[in-house]
Amino acid sequence: MSILLRNIIRFVLLLLLQVFVLNQVLLHQLVSLNLYMLFVLLLPFNLPRPALMLLALLMGLSMDMFMNTMGVHAAACVFIAYLRPFIINILSPQGGFETTQKTPSMTSMGVSQFLTFAAILVFLHNLVFFSLEVFGFGNFFYLLLKIICSTAASIFLIVLYELLFFSKK
Repeated sequence: MSILLRNIIRFVLLLLLQVFVLNQVLLHQLVSLNLYMLFVLLLPFNLPRPALMLLALLMGLSMDMFMNTMGVHAAACVFIAYLRPFIINILSPQGGFETTQKTPSMTSMGVSQFLTFAAILVFLHNLVFFSLEVFGFGNFFYLLLKIICSTAASIFLIVLYELLFFSKK
């Protein structure tokens, strides 16, 4: 299957899973199950930054249309898309990652580097998303706790996704 087709399918499935399943699950007010940003994380290593940011904007705006959040998802997705190449650069070993699979994963990056990569970007996504959603720091510690709990839940879902759906070639 081509990389383009795989990413189109991933886009649609993650969007539908987020909107119709994960957003309906109510764990606690502190925990939001977010998996849709995984689309941005799993785009190919060599994708140019403008294309990366455009695809992130498309995913974010799609979420905003479904959730009626007026650009909050789009802002968070574009923010992590902008920072993604820097994070990959910082985490990559001297010769770069083995890019035989051409996308970030536990197999291509190694488990610890992929988890670090995902944790940093998911945390930053949640930081931007919840800060814009609340639009104030009146209850700073509650906001911080919500960001941390949602990041942990999202990382758990990302690891589950990687273990279940990512094929080892």
